[in-house]
Amino acid sequence: MDHHLRESTVHPPSSGPVLPHGPWRLRGVDGTEITLPEPLAEALEFVADAFVDGAAVTLTRHERMVTTQEAADLLGVSRPTLVRMLDHGLIPYDQPGSHRRLRLSDVLDHQRRCHHEDSAAT
Repeated sequence: MDHHLRESTVHPPSSGPVLPHGPWRLRGVDGTEITLPEPLAEALEFVADAFVDGAAVTLTRHERMVTTQEAADLLGVSRPTLVRMLDHGLIPYDQPGSHRRLRLSDVLDHQRRCHHEDSAAT
C-alpha cells in the first residue's frame, strides 16, 4: 500500500474575527448541519487563533500506529501468532527500534481481507 505524506501551508488572511468557543456546527451548501467533534472544533479554533495572530498554519496527516499486542487484540489472535504473520509478510510493519509498530489502516485492511476470504469460502 502506498502512503504519501501530504502537507498544506495556509497563510493568514489580512484580517478576520476570532471564532467563538463552544460547540461548532458546520452547514453544507444544501443546508445540512452537523456538530463538529470536540477535537476537530479545538483544532479549528487553534487555526483561527493562529490566523488572527498572523501566523501560518501547517497541517500534516499522521497514520495511527499500534503495538503488536493492540494489533493482535484487534485481529483476535495471540501476539506470537501476529509476530509470525509479520515475519511471513502478511501485514507490513515498521521497526524504528526494538519494537514493531503497525499502521492501524494496514491491520484493518488485513482484517477485511481475511473476512472477505472467509465469506468467499462459504
